[in-house]
Parts: sequence; C-alpha cells; structure tokens
Amino acid sequence: MNEPLAWLDEALSPHDVYRHGIVKRLAERQTPFQKLEVVESATYGKALVLDDRWQTCTGDEFLYHEPLVHLACCLHGKPERILIAGGADGGAAREALKWNCVQQVTIADIDGDVVNACRELLPEIHQGSLDDPRTTVAIGDAFELVKQHPAQWDVIIADLTDPVEAGPAYPLFTQEFYQACQSALRPGGVFVNQAGCASPPFAQQLIRVAATIRSVFPSIRIIPVNVPTYIAPWGLVLGTDRLTPQFPDPREIDSLLAISGVTNLRMFDGQTCVGLLQTPKHLRQALETESRIYTLANPVSVERR
Repeated sequence: MNEPLAWLDEALSPHDVYRHGIVKRLAERQTPFQKLEVVESATYGKALVLDDRWQTCTGDEFLYHEPLVHLACCLHGKPERILIAGGADGGAAREALKWNCVQQVTIADIDGDVVNACRELLPEIHQGSLDDPRTTVAIGDAFELVKQHPAQWDVIIADLTDPVEAGPAYPLFTQEFYQACQSALRPGGVFVNQAGCASPPFAQQLIRVAATIRSVFPSIRIIPVNVPTYIAPWGLVLGTDRLTPQFPDPREIDSLLAISGVTNLRMFDGQTCVGLLQTPKHLRQALETESRIYTLANPVSVERR
C-alpha cells in the first residue's frame, strides 16, 4: 500500500478527528463557491472533497447513494420525474436512472466546476449518469428552481454539502426550502435530505433538520446509514404527505425493484429497506423534545475548520 503524501484531517469537534491518508491529488482549486479537491486514498479510492470536508468516494459511496435514492423511490412506487438538489458527483442520478419508470432526472447544482471535475475524474461514481439522455444538469440555485416549478417532481433528493456558513448549501436546510420542495412535489411525492451526523454527541444538527422537515411534512422518518469514510453514523430524513410504513414487506420491496428494472444493487434490498426504517431510540427521543426550526433568518451553520 502506498504511503500517504499528505493527510486530510476532518474534525467532528476540536477533540475528534478522522485522518484520511492521501496518496495522490488529482485536482485542487478554488471555485466561485468553495474549495474543490479530488484526491485518491490508498484504502477507499478516489474522493471528492469540498471545503476540506469529505463528500463521497469510490470505495463506499454505494452505502450512501443506494439508500438515499431507492428508499424514497420504493416509498413512492413509480417515480417518473426526480430532482436532485446538489448531487454533482452523479452517484444519486446513477441510482435514480436504474428505475425503468423514470423519465427525467434533473440535477440542480450551483457549482459547475464541481460537476465538471466529477464528470472528468470520477467516472466510477457517475457511470455516465451526468450525460444520460434522461438527465438534465441545471447549473444554478436549486432553491430558485423548486420555487419556480410547482407540482413537478415525484421524488426530490437533497444530496447536499454540509451547511457551512457562507457556503452554497446552508439555505437548503431551512423551513422555507422544505416548503418550496413540498409545493414542487406531485401528489404522493417523497422528499429525502442528507441531514448530518447521527452519533449521539453530534446529532443536534440532524435532529433540528428533522424537526424543520417535520414542520412541513406530516410524516417523516430519520434513516441512519453507516458510511465508513463519513467518520460517524450519518442520517437521512424522509418527508412525505402520507404515512410512512415502518414495516413494509421485504418481498414486496424486492418485487417492486425487480419489476422496475433495478438490479446490481450492493447494499439495498427489501430486507435492508425494513432495517433502514427502524430509527434508533436515541434519535426518536431527541426528536420528540426538539422545538428549534431552521429558517432563512435563523439557519444552521457548520463552522469552517
């Protein structure tokens, strides 16, 4: 195994740091919105890093992208139009395009430099999804896009960077954005948000994002996922206008995936789907007592490190 030429230190707190050993730098520059790096690690392969925060990598991205996309699509049942807010790496689009009922995937990302870098340097992740004829890549503000298109999509996936203060994503973790997404969904639509760390000492942001989504969508569910390079357990939040089943029949999920042409999954199936819907007790209890709602006037912000 190659010796690291550099270390990328990513801190959850001043006392908790994960060190990624970097063996090669493939790209490094400042875009108009954020610091962009594409690097290679000896253990987990190539990775996208934004503002010194690990976003995705070839070695374990399927543990994130598969539940992010397929759980929402299964709950919908037959998605035809999917919006991905963020998603510059194309991994979420790749999974969405596996559904034979999907007619259009729109990727709305504010940073064209990141999209271009991923298209060139991370083909293992996008696997052609960024240039698929069913994919539209819209470089611009996803918030403005959803406000301008009511009742447009069956599934909206917020595949975002962390809400770093003055970074490009923090307005997309607010009640106003979630209200716009609710209006942009067709009847029966499903919303899902990458929402932050689920580890008990650091889960406050995740719980407050969930409480904010709960203020808009009648039915929500916190979905824990384990992606090793994210340092700690992570959380997704689902929101719908209809009851989210807690114990779907795994056989029905597997049948739906098969009928929909979804194959070659490494992590997600009917049995996994049931497991993902079982929110851990500490997260359920924290959400019961959480009252803070993130708004544009009072948003979440992650300190730059």
